Amino acid sequence: MKLVEYADRDMMMLDLADKIASELSRALDHQDRAALAVPGGTTPGPVFDALSGVDLDWARVDVMLTDERWVPEDHPRSNTALLKSRLLVDKAAEARLIPLFGGSAAPEDCLTTLTKGVQDAMPLSVVLLGMGEDMHTASLFPGADRLSDALSAKAPALLPMRAPGAEEPRMTLTAPVLNGAMSKHLLIMGDGKRNALAAAIDADDAFDAPIKAVLTDMTVHWAA
Repeated sequence: MKLVEYADRDMMMLDLADKIASELSRALDHQDRAALAVPGGTTPGPVFDALSGVDLDWARVDVMLTDERWVPEDHPRSNTALLKSRLLVDKAAEARLIPLFGGSAAPEDCLTTLTKGVQDAMPLSVVLLGMGEDMHTASLFPGADRLSDALSAKAPALLPMRAPGAEEPRMTLTAPVLNGAMSKHLLIMGDGKRNALAAAIDADDAFDAPIKAVLTDMTVHWAA
């Protein structure tokens, strides 16, 4: 794991967007398509804003979320809606979205179809992750109902997940998919997240600190 500290948040967001764009460009130099997985929430928004205007062959880029809340796109908690409004615009509008929500009542009903979309885009070229102060990443929450399955080396690409700290069911990429990315970045801000990262590093296992399962070869970007 490599930790990069920034003097301010704006500088971090711009630098991270530049790094991701460069890694996608290098991937496209050597293969037909590149795949980018990103988190939801408002934190990575400035990274998305900067990335969307980058001159890249976006038509050859597959974009997916690392996890999605099982809510329709017109719901205020939809990560897909955020992705479409902040990243898949401007030049990046040509990218292909790999969905993690299928419109059914329960995520299990769409699992086969959604999993195929993810598998067809694997391996990931670049993954950007976030982390909660509870040390969850994607929808790999401590105490989640299928956390053991999602952390297993034999985990499928995609799993439904329910957890005490999550308001609705989720669909999440699993640890092997995240770890299979050619490049991994973690974006965190503030002392609380920095302390949580230190606790995860010292944790005995990933069941109490799921982020620990994906920290190998990770570049962590942090600003106060």
